[in-house]
Amino acid sequence: MSDTIELTELEDRKVGKDLYSYQKGAIDQIFKLFEEAPEDYHLLYQLPTGGGKTVIFSEIVRQYLKHHKKQVLVMTHRVELCKQTSGMLTEFGVSNKVVDSTANLDDQSEYNCFVAMVETLNNRLNDDKLDISDIGLVIIDEAHYNSFTKLFKFFEKSFILGVTATPLSSNIKLPMKDNYNELIVGETIESLIENEFLARAKTYSYNVGLTSLVVGSNGDYTVKSSEDLYTNAQMLSKLLQAYEERSKGKKTLIFNNGINTSIHVYETFKAAGYPIAHLDNTASKKDRALILKWFKETPHAILTSVSILTTGFDEPTVDTIILNRATKSLTLYYQMIGRGSRILKNKSSFNVIDLGNNFHRFGPWGADLDWQQIFRAPNFYLEKLLNDEDLEDNFGYEMPEALRAQFANSKDVSFDIKQTYIDAIQSRETTKVVLERSIHQHATICIENSEDVYDALDLAKQLGDDIDFRLQRYTKCISKSTHNFMDWLKNDYRVKLRLYLRDNFDTMFEEIHGRPAE
Repeated sequence: MSDTIELTELEDRKVGKDLYSYQKGAIDQIFKLFEEAPEDYHLLYQLPTGGGKTVIFSEIVRQYLKHHKKQVLVMTHRVELCKQTSGMLTEFGVSNKVVDSTANLDDQSEYNCFVAMVETLNNRLNDDKLDISDIGLVIIDEAHYNSFTKLFKFFEKSFILGVTATPLSSNIKLPMKDNYNELIVGETIESLIENEFLARAKTYSYNVGLTSLVVGSNGDYTVKSSEDLYTNAQMLSKLLQAYEERSKGKKTLIFNNGINTSIHVYETFKAAGYPIAHLDNTASKKDRALILKWFKETPHAILTSVSILTTGFDEPTVDTIILNRATKSLTLYYQMIGRGSRILKNKSSFNVIDLGNNFHRFGPWGADLDWQQIFRAPNFYLEKLLNDEDLEDNFGYEMPEALRAQFANSKDVSFDIKQTYIDAIQSRETTKVVLERSIHQHATICIENSEDVYDALDLAKQLGDDIDFRLQRYTKCISKSTHNFMDWLKNDYRVKLRLYLRDNFDTMFEEIHGRPAE
């Protein structure tokens, strides 16, 4: 390609946005490759959500059209992104045409830049309704989606620039290195936070048993298995409790896997008296606009949704992101959290509540990931991720702060089921002693914080999550975890704990407190 472009100063531009130094540097780097690489080179550029990818490639389009006598095509995978991209290009002074289902050759000569959704473009090209012979530059937004690759055959003589926050293919069988020659890595999330371009995430992770989830053909958890887990009363209660502990009174965006789950979430929060709306892809354009307007203008609003807001949605007033779902997709994990990362004058951080063990699987949002290695060897990265059983083996039950305050007299409320099981086996004891010792420890902490047996029984009722966690660990140890057995075990444990408290309260109270019970 010819006509070297110097971008140390953004010459004579009176439209668009002022670019930051890192954005100018990225544009310089990309244009350098324009000049040096073959005309059919495939380049991938990585920049975190919120770093301004659309701004960067809009300026690239403007400069490219100014210095080259060829056309540009920008591809997106969703209609909202298509409209936003077209609007941004117009801000940069680039006259563009959105290719819709009625697009044809009639007015194509009037434009040098086209914006298209991948499926619409594929149909138009297969029907010979568009002339692409003069397309010199193709830009692909959210390039990690594999739906774009089927169109590459139409642009064998075009320079392709893919942009993404996460250069990891949505399909493990189609690695991005097979479709792109090179990756340029942009600013890190940490750098953007330090320089006050993004807000910092404060993550609160709540351990969740995920072994009931089923992985589908796309490599992620199925909607059905997710809904079976996340619509049960226990999980809905845990979600509400997490919100009240970490986000009450803050603008909150909840991500779910499944419409039915989101509706259950809506009903749960509505019944608790919180301002909440539900949004999924069945909503009309009018309803969607009204809901998003309400969410923007309502100070403590809660919006529960089903993944449709992971891209193309920017609402800086969001204070909390709740991941009410598990995912095996690093990209989705980063996209969901990124919705809360926009800064405001009085906002430098935001909360993330994780109810899907995602933090344990992928690490903190903004961790120092080696994107070059992930691009070159995605299987190596994916194989290192822990599976659900391994993740849960590393869990320890952490009592919620409000509940822990009720056990303030106890120095330690934890109990290691696995180690107790190992000790019992080594001592040639029966495995039932594991639960007997667990019940004794539960009774001890209840009595340590009670004045009479009724107080102790009330505290025991609040140990449900801890009891269930211990029993899950126990059934793994004994390799017996059928649904019926688990239900029986949960009920049996609770009955035995109540009986133990009634039978032993007076004796244990005097041992613990050094005085008789009143």
